[in-house]
Amino acid sequence: MTVVKPVSRPKRALSNERAALLTGCAATLVLTMAACGGGSAGTTTKDGFAQVPQKDGTLTVWVDATRVAAAKLYQQQHPDVKMDIVTYDGDANGSNYLQTKVQLFNRTKKGWPDVVFSSQNNEVTWAVDAGFAAPLNKGLIPTASLTGFARGANDVCTVKGTVYCLRNDLSQAVLWYNAPLLKKFGYTVPTTWEEYQRLGEKVAEEHPGYLVGDAGDAFTPEIYLWASKCGGNHITGPKAVSVNTSSDACTKMARLMDVLIKNKSMSISGVFSTDFGKNKADKVLLMPGPAWYGAALFKDTFKIPAKRIAAAPIPQWKGETSPSTGNVGGGTWLLSQHSAHIKAATDFLKWVTTDNAYQGEKAPGFPAYAPAAEAWLKGQDASGYFAGDLGALKAASSQVWPDWGSGQFSQEAIWAATVKPGITQGKSIVSLLPAWQDSIVKYAKSNGYKVSQ
Repeated sequence: MTVVKPVSRPKRALSNERAALLTGCAATLVLTMAACGGGSAGTTTKDGFAQVPQKDGTLTVWVDATRVAAAKLYQQQHPDVKMDIVTYDGDANGSNYLQTKVQLFNRTKKGWPDVVFSSQNNEVTWAVDAGFAAPLNKGLIPTASLTGFARGANDVCTVKGTVYCLRNDLSQAVLWYNAPLLKKFGYTVPTTWEEYQRLGEKVAEEHPGYLVGDAGDAFTPEIYLWASKCGGNHITGPKAVSVNTSSDACTKMARLMDVLIKNKSMSISGVFSTDFGKNKADKVLLMPGPAWYGAALFKDTFKIPAKRIAAAPIPQWKGETSPSTGNVGGGTWLLSQHSAHIKAATDFLKWVTTDNAYQGEKAPGFPAYAPAAEAWLKGQDASGYFAGDLGALKAASSQVWPDWGSGQFSQEAIWAATVKPGITQGKSIVSLLPAWQDSIVKYAKSNGYKVSQ
């Protein structure tokens, strides 16, 4: 029997800084060796970690609301497996909920879920030291399965050659556009950022009110600055980051955005704001954004009719020989070292990340597992919603610039606290780059990172 129930939230969440201080066996005295994945009575070292005695029982899986469907589908196809499906916030917006709960479980030596989904790509920055995440490439997941993931997809899961999680989906940025509207206005899809800016200037002059982008969300830097190869978030080691927001790659993208924000062809409302949905959704001509914009934003949120939305490669700077793009979100699956149901947990983990029954046919986002992504793309094409094929998403899946990274600190939180208020007040993004740098450095250091500038 499947039980779906929500996890109760703690009365008081820890701050990022306090959570960082509590992370890892070396940082806290209350964790025992057993709680941190060390040996204890009855454990057996296998697959690269000390495993507790295995037994039959209920498989506990934590998921966010979107992934409940995946867990239920697995239960439907595996009726012999007893499951307890628990919903939680998925660590959305860097809530640190999972980390806080694992710290509690480590202290009480009970309560760990067998498998957990996180909407964040940075969980291994604490989950390995905390003795929670089990190594997956030491015997649990076959090499043939691991090599099937898109190039670089599991980099965020890998620490010193060991894979500690599996990527659920990719959120590579592409250029979404309204195909019939673009044709009606007599425009063509821009292939360079220079062309993109000129088109934005023409739209502001010839069709005021229509948009070529949005700079109002916390994940704005992950679309524009990341794609531009801005060095504001170069994770160079488990606890090391290089920060440089004053490079040409940063400033030229900031200048482009400033021009389009000023002429109002780029919104600062945020695509999920009430204002945007009510007044601007039907005015979108172009919109750089992640893979999940196609269904989650244009189809489900904006209710844009079929045969209008299409995808193209995100623009590149003129003369660029190595195409790059950014990434907004995705998600990862982790298996607990404390699981007493390793075989069942591993089977679920492999199924939920690679099987076409979910990833190829039901998943809302672009699967990280390449064979499932092929099936997913065919399904999207067959749906009849999009105005063309989504081949641009496949190409972009291997073009996410690797020198950005997924640190323990949240770039989205930093941008929202530092840059977004300034934009709202009418300040230019160029003028805010130094403050952005200072804030990144502060957040990184508070999380124990060695920072180079």
